[in-house]
Amino acid sequence: MRILFFGAPGSGKGTQSKLIAKQQTIPHLSTGDMLREAKKNQTSIGLEAAKYMDHGKLVPDEVIINLIAERIEASDCKSGFILDGFPRTLPQGEALARMFEARGEQIDRVIYLQIDSEAVVHRLIGRRICSQCGEEYHVEFKKPSQEGICDQCSGKLIQRDDDHEEKILTRLGVYESQTAPLIDYYSKQGVLVKVMASGEIAEITKRIEETLS
Repeated sequence: MRILFFGAPGSGKGTQSKLIAKQQTIPHLSTGDMLREAKKNQTSIGLEAAKYMDHGKLVPDEVIINLIAERIEASDCKSGFILDGFPRTLPQGEALARMFEARGEQIDRVIYLQIDSEAVVHRLIGRRICSQCGEEYHVEFKKPSQEGICDQCSGKLIQRDDDHEEKILTRLGVYESQTAPLIDYYSKQGVLVKVMASGEIAEITKRIEETLS
């Protein structure tokens, strides 16, 4: 299956998309990870993206689309994949659709994780991220074995600069104006499934699994 995850910052799309990808035995494709990998490997797309990333600018949609198109050609994507982090806007969604149409393919399922703003603030304020490998933790819901230390690589856990209430609310405002229109877009295509993103991680995963069965 070709599955797309989206939802507000703090909705848990990164955590849940990785869990579902593992259960479905398909790759988890994060645009952020793909950009960093392409830049590291100095591919043609990576070098193009670096021109923007190195100056703190947004990478153009066309470059992202080309990156995705290149990645899903890999053999591990033949059985499907999960796309996490793209599209974020309606124009990006339309560009992604054109790419799939050119390939004679389409997105099979779009998982939209619903959560209220109060829960988002609570989640993000407590989020901690490994400064080395990027693994995510939470002071309540997903504690590391050793406080402040990543279980995966022993890196130091940090709080992101934008994981403070004022900045979180600003990000939610941007999300509502830019990303929310995708709900109608995918609803009209009949591929959108809304999943409540409140509760324990395992509970949310089970809800998502039910929509895919």
